[in-house]
Amino acid sequence: MIRIGQVVGLNGGTTTTEVARALATRPDLTHGGPAAAVTVVTNALNIGTELAVRQHIKIVTTGGVARPQSYELTGPLATGVLEQVTLDVAILGVDGIDAEVGATAHHEGEASINRLMGKQARKVVIVADSSKVGRRAFARICVPAEIDVLVTDTGISADDVALLEAAGIDVVTA
Repeated sequence: MIRIGQVVGLNGGTTTTEVARALATRPDLTHGGPAAAVTVVTNALNIGTELAVRQHIKIVTTGGVARPQSYELTGPLATGVLEQVTLDVAILGVDGIDAEVGATAHHEGEASINRLMGKQARKVVIVADSSKVGRRAFARICVPAEIDVLVTDTGISADDVALLEAAGIDVVTA
């Protein structure tokens, strides 16, 4: 889903960390010249640190106040950076995704930054394992109409796929 030259937003979390690792080792991205193949904008300290050594990835971190539970930077300093960038794709990990409510997180500060990251993007991709589908957490990130794609595992039920697709979300299992 990510092409050479794109600007990609990644929030924090275990699933988005795995997405970052996959981007870091993708052969078509690593065999280019000295210029960065993609730019990654993240509010996750661990993702920023992990990608900083990859010459084919330009890494931009937001700044902000670190949350030790998720390594995510939140608050007005993170908001200030995100307001100044545009993204081709925002890849967001979530605590819940529901066909009626949309994508949600447990922490309101993280949800706020994730919401802004999604608003700055042309395309919003939610990455979540199937245990998070049909669940709702405390704070909304975005409504279903703002989500383009859900990437999840094959454990998602056919009923959940039908509900999400009826809400306008493409469901991809990997």
